[in-house]
Amino acid sequence: MRKIEAIIRQHKLETVKDALSDLGIQGMTVIEVRGFGRQKGHTAVYRGAEYSIDLIPKIKIEIVVAETRSAEVIQTIVDAAKTGEVGDGKIFVTDLSQVVRIRTGELDHDAI
Repeated sequence: MRKIEAIIRQHKLETVKDALSDLGIQGMTVIEVRGFGRQKGHTAVYRGAEYSIDLIPKIKIEIVVAETRSAEVIQTIVDAAKTGEVGDGKIFVTDLSQVVRIRTGELDHDAI
């Protein structure tokens, strides 16, 4: 099993979510996050005062899938989230040793 964490632009959430639903992905966790990478933030002017926005708002999606499905899930996220501009995001993939469904006690693939 693999945990796929994708940091994407906020306005791409619905596109990515719809693409993953079309793949048959049934569950995901969505978290509002802030950070920076190469995009490094920007300056803005509000009521005549200039200020720096160092942490850019993004969306983090977490999905757990079978190892055999991870490549297609990753490619689907890339295709749906890509704009070609700096700041499109990153995908992190982690191997999971165990998953437990709390309600039933099911383990691993049965728990997904």
